Amino acid sequence: MNFKAFAGLIGLLLLLGFLLPPVIKLKNIALGVVVLIGVGMAVYEFIETLRSPDD
Repeated sequence: MNFKAFAGLIGLLLLLGFLLPPVIKLKNIALGVVVLIGVGMAVYEFIETLRSPDD
């Protein structure tokens, strides 16, 4: 596994670890939707970064 993939996975895990506790504690649907959109955008960026050629 190359460094970009490893760093990206660590970043996604840290993002989820940071955003999920307030969503779980507050149980607000609107907040959950916003967090899901943000996580989806982060996953999309991670996939696009992996597809791009190395610099």
